[in-house]
Amino acid sequence: MRSDRRRAYVASLSGTALEYYDFAVYSSAAALIFGQLFFDAQDPLTGTLQAFGTYAVGYLARPIGGIFFGRLGDVIGRKKVLVATLLLVGIATFLIGLLPTYGQIGAVAPALLVLLRFAQGVGVGGEWGGAVLLSSEFGRSGQRGFWASAAQVGPPLGTLLANGVLAILTISLSEEAFLAWGWRIAFLLSALLIGFGLWIRNRLEETPVFRKLAEAGAPPAAPVTEIFSDHRHALASAMLSRIGPDVLYSMFAIFILTYATQYLGASRAAAVTAVLIGSAVQIPLIPFSGWLSDRVGRRSLYAVGAVCGAAWTIGFLVLARDGSALLLGIVGGLVFHALMYGPQAAFIAEQFPARLRYTGSSLAYTLAGIFGGAVAPLAFSAMLAHEGAPLMIGAYIAAASALTLVGLRLGRAVEDEESY
Repeated sequence: MRSDRRRAYVASLSGTALEYYDFAVYSSAAALIFGQLFFDAQDPLTGTLQAFGTYAVGYLARPIGGIFFGRLGDVIGRKKVLVATLLLVGIATFLIGLLPTYGQIGAVAPALLVLLRFAQGVGVGGEWGGAVLLSSEFGRSGQRGFWASAAQVGPPLGTLLANGVLAILTISLSEEAFLAWGWRIAFLLSALLIGFGLWIRNRLEETPVFRKLAEAGAPPAAPVTEIFSDHRHALASAMLSRIGPDVLYSMFAIFILTYATQYLGASRAAAVTAVLIGSAVQIPLIPFSGWLSDRVGRRSLYAVGAVCGAAWTIGFLVLARDGSALLLGIVGGLVFHALMYGPQAAFIAEQFPARLRYTGSSLAYTLAGIFGGAVAPLAFSAMLAHEGAPLMIGAYIAAASALTLVGLRLGRAVEDEESY
């Protein structure tokens, strides 16, 4: 059983990391170059806003993936669905690397970019809930915070891989070569990474929780309807708990690339390197936070991260006037994000009964992403044009953190295996 848990942990972590490599390489490219390549905009800020608009499409598509794949995951099983989501995201990312630019085919280029970004979002929307259950349903009572955190390590690891590839390409190529063809390499590499992820997941058995449900028979006929009719309170708690971390991550892993280069005057290489270091710090801190939540309580640790993350962000935005504080600001912001992100997976999964857990977790994750991660970079970019941008962005993040505290207060704590 211990070997099964370890394989599930690796499968959850590696698959999610590979999918988030795809998602993160797009996010970084949107912040750095897509405004120039895929949109007809003379003003760099306008091009960035349009690029972040396509970034938001990925979040808007997630609920479709959450509904479709979440239902399948509660009916046919976790493993089969996770193979399908990995394929969908990988193929879409590979095709982005082959797209012609605006200068080559005009307005068709951003249209195709939006379509493939939409497919990415659908796949990721079905991925997260299943990846969480893959590891947590193999885990033992009293240790679910740690085991469920496997899926949470995926985003920073994927971000690290994506920005690492982009950093190498930026350093090794001239500006002209990188814009002409170098950025495509980061997207085309997804074919190799997805192949590895499929190999890992195909070797794993179905989770013991789902096997028990399958033996009992009678899978849910309409899991989405059941969630909205009978588990609205749990859904609201899980959704609100995600908004603060989503917004904080959007600030310090995505938008910070634009903020650093356009507002603080830092170089592109310095900004990407700082995000790389912050992501590397998160990788061990997230499972540690999951482990710690098993001992001190998920809601308490989560709340500390929400309050400290908001305070840290406001301090950074108000005090930073150039790129000298960039590294410290990013690392600090991502440390407090990890305090929330580590226990988040277990907290959300524990809000729903086993027979509806994939659907409920996926809906909470994807719907919250619209109000959190999708809107935040667009809002931040719009605020950047105003004189009081730092205070406006700080107030936005503080409000998101307050919503997360409300969600934690509404949620329930699960202490025993029977109630899970």
